[in-house]
Amino acid sequence: MAMIAVDTKFGRLGIVEDDSAITKLVWDGEDEGEITPLMSEAAAQIVAYDAGKLEGFDLPLRVEGSQMQRDVCDAMLAIPFGYTRTYGELAKELGYSAQSVGQGCGGNPIPVIIPCHRVMGAKGLTGFSGKGGVEMKVALLRHEGAAGLLI
Repeated sequence: MAMIAVDTKFGRLGIVEDDSAITKLVWDGEDEGEITPLMSEAAAQIVAYDAGKLEGFDLPLRVEGSQMQRDVCDAMLAIPFGYTRTYGELAKELGYSAQSVGQGCGGNPIPVIIPCHRVMGAKGLTGFSGKGGVEMKVALLRHEGAAGLLI
């Protein structure tokens, strides 16, 4: 396992590569291990996203966990930049309960790249598992131009 850290307006993001796939993104990460071409590409894409020049990531991702966790992450990846869906909408689409979808969003190991910030509660804003909680979720949605949905 190796990590590359990137400073963004959302904080210092650490991107973890394991066995030729991005497996984790953490706040307050630090460079660790040998920097690979994939890690350099992931860092470049995060920088481009942060600068408003990239709307979708193109990286090999691997989500560890249950089939439900992988299904929820795949569904989040399908939400376009600047758009949101509700836990209930994803639950209906996937055949899981909204609570299970919420747990899957909260367990997302690769936030920002897998956009769990784009998933809302039925009545609007809900929690966010990344550093800064709901405020970080709002910052990410504002960055994507989806903040009008919060008013």
